[in-house]
Amino acid sequence: MMSTPAFVVIAEFQVKPDELSAFLSAARDDATHSLADEPGCRQFDIICPQGSDDTVVFYEVYDSRAAFDAHLETPHLERFRQAFPPLIVEERPVRFAERQHP
Repeated sequence: MMSTPAFVVIAEFQVKPDELSAFLSAARDDATHSLADEPGCRQFDIICPQGSDDTVVFYEVYDSRAAFDAHLETPHLERFRQAFPPLIVEERPVRFAERQHP
């Protein structure tokens, strides 16, 4: 187990009602490639909170801020950045956190 806290990214989107399927498809592409192609990406969950049919949350865990910065330069994130703007109402401010070990 690593001794340094993991770097957590929480991104939240309000998706247009008729575009949820397209948004989730683009999100899955980003998540799948983040996990497969980025050694520093430990976890990438796409969460649809109950009772919020138009909200999608990404919970991403990286080894470090540097690993997240590397994620920002990937082709799969660029595909997502190109795909999602017409599918959403708004992108809420991204939050950063440190995940502590129990």
